[in-house]
Amino acid sequence: MAASTLLRDLGVVLLMLAWVVAAHVGSTGWGNADFNAGVAVLPIVVAALMALWRLPQTALRVAGALALAALLAWLWPRLRHNVALLYYVQHLGIHVALGVLFGRSLIGPGDPLITRMARRIFAQPLSERKLRYTRGATLAWTLFFFLNALVSTVLFIWAPPAIWSVHANLLTGPLIGLMFLGEHLVRMRVLPPHERPGLADIMQAYRRESASHNGNGSSPP
Repeated sequence: MAASTLLRDLGVVLLMLAWVVAAHVGSTGWGNADFNAGVAVLPIVVAALMALWRLPQTALRVAGALALAALLAWLWPRLRHNVALLYYVQHLGIHVALGVLFGRSLIGPGDPLITRMARRIFAQPLSERKLRYTRGATLAWTLFFFLNALVSTVLFIWAPPAIWSVHANLLTGPLIGLMFLGEHLVRMRVLPPHERPGLADIMQAYRRESASHNGNGSSPP
C-alpha cells in the first residue's frame, strides 16, 4: 500500500514537472504550435467537459460537447498563435480565484479560511494568539495570490514572453513553496509547540474543508 502511494505521488510530481516544461516551451514559442496549443487548452476542455457531465440530460451533454468542439475548431487558428495567452489566462484565473477564496473568508462574521482549517485540526478551542495568527496567515495568502496575479499581468503586458513564462510557469511553484516556508517559520516563532499543526494535519484539514464545500455545493463564506 505504501509503495503504491509512493508511486502515485511520484507520478503526480512527474506529471506536474512535465506540465511546467510544456507550459514554458509553449509560452516561449518553441516546438509545434498545434501541440503547444493542445496542451495549453487541455485543462480548459477538461473543466468544461466535467461541468457538462453534471448536466441532468444526455442531450444537453452531447449538445454542449458538440458546441465546445465547434468553438475550438473556430478559434484554433487564433489559439495556436496565442499559446502564451492561454497559459496567462489559466495562471491569472487560478490566482484570482484563490485570492478571492481566502479574501472572502476575511469579510463578515465567519471565520477566516485558515482559522476554519485550524478548528478542524485542534479539538480544544483556539487561543486568542492562534486566532490572530490564523487570521493574519489568511490575509498573507490573500495578498500573495493577488500580488502574484498582478506581477504576472504586468510581465505579460510589458515583458518579453520568455520573461513572463519564467515567472508564471517556472517560478510560481517555488514561490508558493517559499510562502509555505515563510509561514512555517513565523508559526514556529509566534506559536507554542502544542498550537502548531504538522504538515500532514494541514493537508488533512484542507481536504476536509474542500470536501465539506463540495459536499454541500456551496461556496465558502
